[in-house]
Amino acid sequence: MSQPDSTEQSWAFGLTLFAAAFMMISGVITAIQGIVALANSDFYVVGRKYTFQFDITAWGWILLLLGIVVAGIGFFLYQGQTWARWTALVVVALSMIANFAWLPYYPVWGIVVLAIDGAVIWALTVDTRDVI
Repeated sequence: MSQPDSTEQSWAFGLTLFAAAFMMISGVITAIQGIVALANSDFYVVGRKYTFQFDITAWGWILLLLGIVVAGIGFFLYQGQTWARWTALVVVALSMIANFAWLPYYPVWGIVVLAIDGAVIWALTVDTRDVI
């Protein structure tokens, strides 16, 4: 295998930094969203019966814990921990599933997080096996 040049190393580092930063931002905002659901269950309203209907308090705990985990793994990814890359893929995939199920409650933020999580997965899976 050939040695990566400095441009490839820069791209790999930049994409990992992008993923880490967006994970920390998304995780903090998701945790805040969970705190809002716990503090004021009347804030989120669902008009129809959906398949993924849970109690708002349950969603609050799910979002709070998921947000803390996503932000924490993003921090460790930023620190350059090797294990954090693979853990981040799993956690971000779980975040995507949870935010898809959360769409009836807060569709705008759910779609934004789905897009951010998709970008994070893309950034983490770009072929960098020789670079990092």
